[in-house]
Amino acid sequence: MGWLLTLAILFFATAVSAAVSRSNSPHLHSIAFVNNTSSRGNTMILPLFLKQRNSHRLNEDFFSPRHLHSRTTPNARMPLHDDLLRNGYYTTRLWIGTPPQMFALIVDTGSTVTYVPCSTCKQCGMHQDPRFQPDLSSTYKPLKCNTHCTCDADTEQCIYERQYAEMSSSSGVLGVDIISFGNLSDLEPQRATFGCENMETGDLYSQHADGIMGLGRGDISIMDQLVEKGVINDSFSLCYGGMDVGGGSMVLGEIFPPSEMVFTHSDPLRSPYYNIELNEIRVAGKKLPLNSNVFDGQHGTILDSGTTYAYLPDAAFEAFKAALLKETQSLKRIQGPDPNYNDICFFSSAGSDVAQLSKAFPSVEMVFGNGQKLLLDPENYLFRHSKVHGAYCLGIFQNGKDSTTLLGAIIFQNTLVTYDREHEKVGFWKTNCSELWERMHLSPASSSTAGMAPKLAPTGLPQPETSGDVLSVPQLVSVLVLVTSLL
Repeated sequence: MGWLLTLAILFFATAVSAAVSRSNSPHLHSIAFVNNTSSRGNTMILPLFLKQRNSHRLNEDFFSPRHLHSRTTPNARMPLHDDLLRNGYYTTRLWIGTPPQMFALIVDTGSTVTYVPCSTCKQCGMHQDPRFQPDLSSTYKPLKCNTHCTCDADTEQCIYERQYAEMSSSSGVLGVDIISFGNLSDLEPQRATFGCENMETGDLYSQHADGIMGLGRGDISIMDQLVEKGVINDSFSLCYGGMDVGGGSMVLGEIFPPSEMVFTHSDPLRSPYYNIELNEIRVAGKKLPLNSNVFDGQHGTILDSGTTYAYLPDAAFEAFKAALLKETQSLKRIQGPDPNYNDICFFSSAGSDVAQLSKAFPSVEMVFGNGQKLLLDPENYLFRHSKVHGAYCLGIFQNGKDSTTLLGAIIFQNTLVTYDREHEKVGFWKTNCSELWERMHLSPASSSTAGMAPKLAPTGLPQPETSGDVLSVPQLVSVLVLVTSLL
């Protein structure tokens, strides 16, 4: 029986070694290797083993959204880029295909489709990155015509079309491929549906960014797809860098909210957009003489990260403008940077120091339906005059005939905004978004790996099934004891 004892000892030593190596890996089902050929030391994530598929496998329904609260799911931490004044938007980086092709996409909570220019596009502008080439991706599949989509004229492929208020539009075909979220993401690359553009018009044609990352509510929204797959919790967060700083951070999935975060209800049945219950606005501590119903017209008060500025119904705008002008009587009014617009601009002694703006301009508060308040600093309602040093202009405008209150990105600079879709609420926390990870007590983004795709993209093809059963060290000890007892 000596050979049996020797075999058991070898089995035990090998298994313990494997178990230890797995326990030190950054992910439960993956192992990290450092690429020593690069001075950046980038990490490659390779699959280690697959979960077992057998009669003991949990029912697929366990992974449905209604059970997510009982599971610990990963999230995707992603850096934001660009600047609100220079670009009018914030972008993040997504990688599509195998091998991955990189795109700079505008983060847009008002859109429900993620799309990039296709190599077959007949009318697409010159953007930041090369167009997506489906033929170069081994995992790309066109989304075939079905009863759940709009089909092309030949009823062969699903198509999409989106039009925006500023008269720009995007249209193209829908496809499915591997989407990667960068090296900071705990979320592994996922197969998802996206748009491959064949036509752009307006600002979408002329913008520097490649396309749109749609975070709105809808079946082909990137959020809805990830939640439906059960790979993240039904929540995401955005944190835009402040005036002159830009950048920021985004998290797809759940985060633990800071204790100082204030929440307001968001009713998904009220409108197709992310809305909040805004009851009143205060300027310099004084409530605007308005009925709260003014903020509940048409779609209510909605948040749209793809819109640069804020837009109020006529009555609310006039009241806000009057209150602001009363508090800034000592400041000199000047003409705006564009003579085609009647901007409200001021010359301030604060100069270019954003931190000094609060000495010249009043504080503004938004009061929600539950009585909680969000304080807005001057950078949340002003933008820097592009032609006069030390001058600032009002970044809140009339919304024309539309009675909707539209709060764009300017309102939420240096504010962590959490869209908790599962619990139908939106949270706000004033913070320095350029230092978000430190303030959240998380490891900061590395300048060398932030926004970089994994070195090895998944193939997206079915893999051979393996048992995936891994015994713990105590279990292995029990096995050894059992074996030796039989000798």
